[in-house]
Amino acid sequence: MMPFALLQDMESRSRRFAAALPQQVEAVSTWRGIGFMLGGNQYVAHMSEVVEILQLPKVTRVPGVTSWVLGIANVRGRMVSVMDLNGLLDLPSRGNWRSQRVLVIEHNDVLTGLLVDAVLGMQSFPVDREIPAGEVPEALSGFVTRSFDRDGRSWPVMQFTDLIESPDFLNIAV
Repeated sequence: MMPFALLQDMESRSRRFAAALPQQVEAVSTWRGIGFMLGGNQYVAHMSEVVEILQLPKVTRVPGVTSWVLGIANVRGRMVSVMDLNGLLDLPSRGNWRSQRVLVIEHNDVLTGLLVDAVLGMQSFPVDREIPAGEVPEALSGFVTRSFDRDGRSWPVMQFTDLIESPDFLNIAV
């Protein structure tokens, strides 16, 4: 076979078996958060609100505070007040000491640890799947204004900043 004919044959075989170019796919914007369980229900908080996830650290009780204030803890040299979120919101705790985690929130340079029943890891939702909040326990209604729908399940978005600034949260004295 002549060199030019050989090149033509190689070209035709290459075109026949070549993969098609990838289709242009529309990029979908996503919203990311940390999923967690509280009172037997799943919720999600924006990634920017949670600075750390811990197992319940050793806490020092503080006298004269409400029962949902578990105490203060030293986390890498910083003082963190640790609160039982179920206790604050009068929700039944469904977690045990193995599954419970503390979500550390930093607001105005103050660290607050919120004890939840379990952490469900990072969750991603297409922004076009945002829906109104739907039904949440009354104690949470001021802190949940929207949800995301995934596979027919609603993931209410908890606004920890609103929670930490609320009068009920700030009034910890007995």
